[in-house]
Amino acid sequence: MDTQDPLKNFRKHFYIPETDIIYLDGNSLGRLPEKTREKIQHTTDYEWGTRLIRSWNEGWYERSLDVSSKLARIIGAEEDEVITCDSTSLNLYKLAYAAVKKQSGRTKIVSDNLNFPTDLYILQGIIAQLGPEYELVLAKSKDGLTIDMQTLEETIDENTALVVLSHVTFKSAFMYNMKAVTALAHRKGALMLWDLSHAAGAVPVALNINNVDLAIGCTYKYLNGGPGSPAYLYVKKELQDQLSPPIWGWFGESDPFSFELQYKPAAGIKKFLVGTPPVLSLEAILPGLDIIILAGMESIRQKSVLQTEYLIYLFENLLEPIGFTIGSPVDADMRGSHISLQHPEAYRICKALINPKRASIKVIPDFRKPDNIRIGITPLYTSFSEIFLSIERIKKVVEEKEFELFSVEMDAVT
Repeated sequence: MDTQDPLKNFRKHFYIPETDIIYLDGNSLGRLPEKTREKIQHTTDYEWGTRLIRSWNEGWYERSLDVSSKLARIIGAEEDEVITCDSTSLNLYKLAYAAVKKQSGRTKIVSDNLNFPTDLYILQGIIAQLGPEYELVLAKSKDGLTIDMQTLEETIDENTALVVLSHVTFKSAFMYNMKAVTALAHRKGALMLWDLSHAAGAVPVALNINNVDLAIGCTYKYLNGGPGSPAYLYVKKELQDQLSPPIWGWFGESDPFSFELQYKPAAGIKKFLVGTPPVLSLEAILPGLDIIILAGMESIRQKSVLQTEYLIYLFENLLEPIGFTIGSPVDADMRGSHISLQHPEAYRICKALINPKRASIKVIPDFRKPDNIRIGITPLYTSFSEIFLSIERIKKVVEEKEFELFSVEMDAVT
């Protein structure tokens, strides 16, 4: 399978210094592209070091738009509908608050109990700001892995102002049918906001085709933008003039260098900018986007499906007999690009994989409470051989009880 893989040469685009490490956590932090190292060095030494403040007129001022233009191609949007800025959480606040304020008379926000907690925290904070008549209602999963359309039908009603869901959920990798759910929200008169953090760069996203209103996402997972790299937001063109962001800053002003004391919002998507953009972090995003565009999202998805199907096959034959269960949908059409394997000793198994005491090979997945080992499949640099070796290693850790050598006390970051 590795020999026949049409994407096999893309692994060379990434910095992989240690051959004894199998990295399966790209769904949390993508690998470092080789060209990012060169780009950051050039930006630091020449643009910052030599050109100094002159670089603002030599590309820095437009860098958010440069990144956004490439991001738009990956998520199926027009380039003037996407802007790269701030964090995912802050962008969610800006768009959700603006959307609810637009929906005058509607006092309900709908999400689900599979959503990433920080999304729910942001929405809870908005509810607290808006007043006691507003409420956040969560659609409940019946199996802990997925949310069915009937549940959404029963939760979204004519009082719903906004529906906020993750296209791919962070624990189980359940993937919503974006077209069907967006259409349901619109039938009820609600606006639809998608969190693309675990989707963009891993599965094809078609915001325009699916008539999506709003979206947010991070760039440090499958987009390989680097730790804490800036996030992005999308606003459908027809909505841009109708929404007023709750945070006004000078980069969102129509003429920031006029230094007028009265704020006048910029036209279009730029009004969702706030403060001075982090240039070094923006530069680091660009090479990862170029790699994805070169590979093509359809090819990436095809390999992702093959690799996750292969992982599930290995799970059924090697891990299920020794007490593991699967915490992700088995239907590829309902699944993103990571697989959760569940075991009562998941945390200590992860520790044994990452810091082995009885093996030379290191496997880096991640742990999510209460019992999930998340295996992130990143087709641009994950091989089929690595998947096999990792499952074989997990089996050995359990059968030989190597996990018992590790403490149950958890690290600050898991």
